[in-house]
Amino acid sequence: MNSMLPWVQIILSILLIISILLQKSDAGLGGAFGSGNDGGGAYHTRRGFEKFLFRLTIVLAILLVVSSILAVM
Repeated sequence: MNSMLPWVQIILSILLIISILLQKSDAGLGGAFGSGNDGGGAYHTRRGFEKFLFRLTIVLAILLVVSSILAVM
């Protein structure tokens, strides 16, 4: 199990990076510096693939944290 755990972490981290990069970002360069044109805090409802990708990102992040905790033990 210990010899396989680093490979699992590498695969999880790559999948997590891909899922984060695939998500749509409405904040441009101005949003990064606090001057976005969305009026402050506009609520956005996720639907379809965007909702699936959001939940997949959360699951991958949790799995990566759990695998990291298991690696320490």
